[in-house]
Amino acid sequence: MFGYITVNQDELKMKDARRYRSYYCGLCHELGSKYGAAGRIALSYDMTFLAILLSALYEGPLKEEKRRCIPHPLTRRETRRGVYTSYTADMTMLLMYYKMRDDVSDDGSIRARAYLAAEGRYIERLRERYPEKAELIKEKLGKLADAEFANIHELDYVSGLFGDITAEVFAPRKDEWEDELRRMGFYLGKFIYLLDAYEDLKKDMKKGAYNPWENLAVRKDFDALVENTLTMMIAECAKEFEKLPIVSEVEILRNVLYCGAWSKFEEVKKKREEERE
Repeated sequence: MFGYITVNQDELKMKDARRYRSYYCGLCHELGSKYGAAGRIALSYDMTFLAILLSALYEGPLKEEKRRCIPHPLTRRETRRGVYTSYTADMTMLLMYYKMRDDVSDDGSIRARAYLAAEGRYIERLRERYPEKAELIKEKLGKLADAEFANIHELDYVSGLFGDITAEVFAPRKDEWEDELRRMGFYLGKFIYLLDAYEDLKKDMKKGAYNPWENLAVRKDFDALVENTLTMMIAECAKEFEKLPIVSEVEILRNVLYCGAWSKFEEVKKKREEERE
């Protein structure tokens, strides 16, 4: 479900594009060093955004290196890693673990079973380190699976369950910024869930699978309805972001929220329009 919250490269300065990539590569190396090669599979743009957000907010020291990797063996790439890159890697693995568990429960996915076998040994340690977060992720994904099985189409409810998960992930500490971070995560999670469902709508309806937009898809103004709903989610998220005292990386973060997050929506909308024509 992750991969929607990225930058708009065309609107990003070259120096900021390099810095963004350094966080992305840093998170990739963090996942690899802590969880092995299979850990890198969980890398996403959404979690890269979180790593940048938390690193910029808390201004912790960052280790800057140039490193080679399997996809780029010939050139060293800049990486940035710190306390919150490590935290984001942990949250990435928790989310992936419970997602894969649900996949096994839903359809016995061989891919998910293989992933759990490879990475399961790390999870008990993560559950011990983050007991509240692990339990909430498990609980909310369970409720979301139940809602989807029951064919519940209340957008606010089902997207809110995923929003609760991302709200928890966005708040690494109990401090003066916890409320803003939780609200950011909540609305961004709703945005991700609803955009993912919008992209999958045609495929889901063809297969007879659950999709929260299904009952509304017959409306003539459906695409406008989706856009307006997503706009409200991002607007609430951005409102909380602007309350945070972030100075470094602010141009990157604003690019993601005000521009990059819409790239996937525009891509899906254009494809739908072409199919109708």
